[in-house]
Amino acid sequence: MTLAAGNFFLITCEHGGNRIPPRYRDLFLGHEALLRTHHARDPGALRIAREMADSLAAPLLAAVVSRLVIDLNRSPGHPNLFSIVTRHAPQHVRDEIFQTCYLPYRLQAQTLVAEAIAGVARVIHLSCHSFTSVLDGKERNADVGLLYDPARNTEATFCRHWQAGLKARAPALKSRMNFPYRGTADGLTSYLRRRFAAENYVGIELEINQKHVLCDNPYWRTMRRAIIEALHAAALCLDSSMPREIE
Repeated sequence: MTLAAGNFFLITCEHGGNRIPPRYRDLFLGHEALLRTHHARDPGALRIAREMADSLAAPLLAAVVSRLVIDLNRSPGHPNLFSIVTRHAPQHVRDEIFQTCYLPYRLQAQTLVAEAIAGVARVIHLSCHSFTSVLDGKERNADVGLLYDPARNTEATFCRHWQAGLKARAPALKSRMNFPYRGTADGLTSYLRRRFAAENYVGIELEINQKHVLCDNPYWRTMRRAIIEALHAAALCLDSSMPREIE
């Protein structure tokens, strides 16, 4: 499918795996069970990120080191930047993790956006995640979440088109805006919004309910297809429905 000219798509996946670099494995002795939970990674996020990038011929920036080492979707100074395992590591170890695991990813994302904007393209950044279906005993009542900044009109419009496309292609899927988190909460997209104008940068987080991923049934494949097809439709609608946003 051909997308409107002038848009540069960037796909990222901050929680794509649960790998622990060998030099930090001693920190995780006794925490092996934790590495098999949603606290370690976002199941399904990397798969749909790869398929999305392939369908758009877009660059993919993905991390497979567990967020239990360091959370690439948190800002420096955030209390959950380091996990319950690594926050008690010696300072020099945390500094090394920050320099070798965190900074290169963040800087690469920022550089890709900056270079695309310099090439006179609007960046549509799609950050792929998944969420546990039950948290603190409460069921999260959605299949797909689309997170954006309501103050950025282009982001809101894009998500409305994406949601409409999902409803048309998969009526049984329940999609919700800014659920299960606020689109303005701390994360890579909010970090990049502070550095790039709304007319140049559109940052959206895709959240998928892990209940569809973990059973790995045929509906999970159908779901991914519907999400990606609706994404293509939203991208086409975006340029036809509104001019570039001016802050």
